[in-house]
Amino acid sequence: MPYALESRKNDCRNCYKCIRGCPVKSISFGDNNQASIIHDDCILCGHCFLLCPQECKEIRDDISKAKALIKSGKKVIVSLAPSYVSGYINCSFENIKKSLLQLGFYDVEETAIGATIVKQIYDEMVAKGDRDVIISTCCHSVNLLVQKHYPDLIPCLADVLSPMLAHARDIKLRYPDSYVVFIGPCIAKKDEADQDKNHYVDCVLTYLELDRWLKEDDIVLEEDGGTKMLEKSKARLFPTTGGILNTMEKNSPDYQYLAVDGTFNVMAALEDIREGKVHKCFIEMSSCPGSCINGPAVATSARSLLAGYIKVHNASGKQDFSVTSTKYDDIAVKFRSTGVSKARPSDLDIQKELVDMGKYTKKDELNCGSCGYDTCREKAIAILEGKAIKEMCLPFLMQKAQSFSDKVIFNTPNGLMALDENLNIQLINPAMRQIVGVAHAREVIGKNVSTILDPSIFAMALTGEKIHARRDYLSEYDKYVEETVVFDEKYRVLISIFRDVTQEQKKILKKEETVNKSVDITNAVIEKNMRVVQEIASLLGESAAETKIALSSLKDTLKNDGE
Repeated sequence: MPYALESRKNDCRNCYKCIRGCPVKSISFGDNNQASIIHDDCILCGHCFLLCPQECKEIRDDISKAKALIKSGKKVIVSLAPSYVSGYINCSFENIKKSLLQLGFYDVEETAIGATIVKQIYDEMVAKGDRDVIISTCCHSVNLLVQKHYPDLIPCLADVLSPMLAHARDIKLRYPDSYVVFIGPCIAKKDEADQDKNHYVDCVLTYLELDRWLKEDDIVLEEDGGTKMLEKSKARLFPTTGGILNTMEKNSPDYQYLAVDGTFNVMAALEDIREGKVHKCFIEMSSCPGSCINGPAVATSARSLLAGYIKVHNASGKQDFSVTSTKYDDIAVKFRSTGVSKARPSDLDIQKELVDMGKYTKKDELNCGSCGYDTCREKAIAILEGKAIKEMCLPFLMQKAQSFSDKVIFNTPNGLMALDENLNIQLINPAMRQIVGVAHAREVIGKNVSTILDPSIFAMALTGEKIHARRDYLSEYDKYVEETVVFDEKYRVLISIFRDVTQEQKKILKKEETVNKSVDITNAVIEKNMRVVQEIASLLGESAAETKIALSSLKDTLKNDGE
């Protein structure tokens, strides 16, 4: 079975937004510097899905699976998460059901029925009073967080099915030969259904998938103002922060009742529990800030936390749904550790990795978080674990790039100079200073290039004219140079390269002078010989012409050799 959430690497642009937002750092970057989800660590909270600016995180598409279930001929019943009240804020349950029936489903029920069953067992647990801290288990992301990263706190989890599974179980008891498709705002529910050995839920769709399916089939949800309150619909409160608590009786004075939402807050609460700071509490936990009405798989246009919260409360009645009597043993579940144990790198290895990252002292450890890790030490550990690479460190990259560019700029024999659009000097290297006779860069930085050179060539480059390897004589410096000037339109900077060719040009001129002298001498010899030839012309006859041709040929040969 493909994972519920996966990374599409081709479009990843190395922004590290996903790792910065991931509460458990379950994102790795290999040699290609592309983000990959570490499924053994991932809790499917959906943070990376929401944060990725390139939409590289993809939710598994199960529409074809749902269609196959419908085509099977069996009854396929939808369990619709109570967050539909806010996810489809202007559509009533009746109109949503109507559209789902058009897709081919046999019936549609509210998952809040399963929530009612679960909350009754929660009340029984509290009333029994034999547990210290009880953590709600409606949110699969929270369950994964505990199972993978806080396995010592597994005994605190309320060991019963989630509302989704409890409702699906109830449906299959009433419709033995049926399939159940859960539809909601959560990515993690796909994994929860995959891992359930009882196979109560046969397929999970997100609201995003439902929207896409309805659009493909040209089915429009009719808006009628939204879901109205039913007297027996108290469990519709479940998808809001504190909603579980608001449905419970809370009759035990021995317990405190707390609600924590948002994964980072949940992790902080788990740390408090681990450290023994919390006792005799029933804690409702949800990985999403605002709970399920702010789930990751909700259309952006449907996100309205406060309006959704109000809508859910206005649609929730004062009494429970009528449900089949269920005992704890009927929906009991055993949570187990699913984390992968890893050997922690030694302090020596961590220190070596820090040095490789350019962190030689504590002062060098900026802990800026640009790589996604809170501290440089955590980043070093991630590298040793194969989850990160050194190049994710922005200060390290900048220092490396600066060091490389400095070495190139200040050690190249070519003169380099950078100007702004106003032809003011922004950078000048030692080779260029030598060409124009400037002792220190500070003498010209910020000044107009006209203080040291004719600005016309730079003005020409600004207009788009290409100047490449053009030879010029700088009379004020008695230097011959080969000039290349390029205008970078993106960064609005002129980059100029001056190659000092004075010695080369002087050799050429000297050679030309030598050749010219040789030609002059040859001409003189020819003239002299011609006079002699003329005197003996009568004696030599036609041989005079041949002599002229031979001497002229010698002259041309000398001249060509000089060139």
